[in-house]
Amino acid sequence: MRIWIDGDACPNIIKEILFRAANRTKTTLLLVANQPIRIPPSIFIKQVIVSAGFDVADNHIVQNIEAGDLVITADIPLANEVIDKQGAALNPRGELYSPNNIKQRLAMRNLSQSLRDNGMLRGGPATLSKKEIQAFANSLDTYLTKK
Repeated sequence: MRIWIDGDACPNIIKEILFRAANRTKTTLLLVANQPIRIPPSIFIKQVIVSAGFDVADNHIVQNIEAGDLVITADIPLANEVIDKQGAALNPRGELYSPNNIKQRLAMRNLSQSLRDNGMLRGGPATLSKKEIQAFANSLDTYLTKK
């Protein structure tokens, strides 16, 4: 099992939690981004730099994950593709996407996008709260101890 991070949009505090978890559990962690991101020296943490462009990092992740890999992303369409490939997806707020909830989340995301496109909804997600950061850390720990 490997952990993949959709690195361009992942909050730094979440990356720090993931770096510590990878070292603690001796799990390979791959941070995929279209620009260099500072990572700590570790044999378990690797960076994959992809070219700039729409969904280039997402496509790289989907093309390279294997069943059982964990992907950290807030991108619901990416999470849907990961689950279709028998991977798991965890968002930075601590919600583990699954075959039981991803289609509903995708439908809600598409509705929200449509409302934003038509000017009926404004703004994006709120800043991560301390409670959500703790929820992420707890969900990650639970997932990693089951593997």
